[in-house]
Amino acid sequence: MKQTIKIVVSVLFLCYTVSGFSQGNLLISPIRVIMENGKQKEDLTLTNIGKDSAVYFISFLHYQMLVDGSFKQLDKPDSATCADNYLRIFPRRITLPPNESQTIRLQFRKPADMKEGEFRSHLYFRAEKDVSPLGVLDVKSDTMHMAVKITPIFGISIPVIIRNGNTEAKISLSDVSLTAVNDTASRIDLSINRIGNKSVYGNISVEYVPTAGKPIRIGVANGVAVYTELNKRTFSLLLDLTKEVNLKSGKLLIRYTMRKEDGGKEMARTEYTL
Repeated sequence: MKQTIKIVVSVLFLCYTVSGFSQGNLLISPIRVIMENGKQKEDLTLTNIGKDSAVYFISFLHYQMLVDGSFKQLDKPDSATCADNYLRIFPRRITLPPNESQTIRLQFRKPADMKEGEFRSHLYFRAEKDVSPLGVLDVKSDTMHMAVKITPIFGISIPVIIRNGNTEAKISLSDVSLTAVNDTASRIDLSINRIGNKSVYGNISVEYVPTAGKPIRIGVANGVAVYTELNKRTFSLLLDLTKEVNLKSGKLLIRYTMRKEDGGKEMARTEYTL
């Protein structure tokens, strides 16, 4: 008897580094939502860039950021810090033909007794496919083999943040170290320290400053976040070395800045002497 078992694998993608993000044929814009300064709604555009029609279900998930910047899904989050307590989504299910878009609305409803601080949940977009029930799909009397078919279900998660009242954060960079990877690349490791009741999000850049001559940018990472559950996050970045870069003299200038669309303000900087 041949048994074919279909296994559904849910694949979750977290991305916070570009203005629009696509995965599993779904393009979402924007990929980060912040409700503050009286803002009460956000419209998100979903576009099916695939060749087939697709159905997407929209819900909330909750994640904890770990020290290395990865995420852990929380089955029982602290409800006092969850943004979805104050949010409505409509619609929660959409069908998108190929190359078509639809707008969903996220609405913030602020209660009179809402506490001061920052609240966060993650909006989850799950692609639903035509998946048959688990079990025996094909039976033949001349074999005892079992075949397994894996059907992936893609999902994208984006952060939704509510800030109420006075929120602030102070940032510093520390624990900088440099490690040679090969002849053309090195890795810089550092810690991003955060104090306050507000998360931060921005870009990290590294410039080589020679003892004489102009600085040369040798590394950049966009969309680096530190959420309120962390006071310190570790971060690593590969540096591209050129003939003009001599890591035996001069110094490295490391800067953590807001994105240009958020004003481009410098949040922290530090130097590493070579």
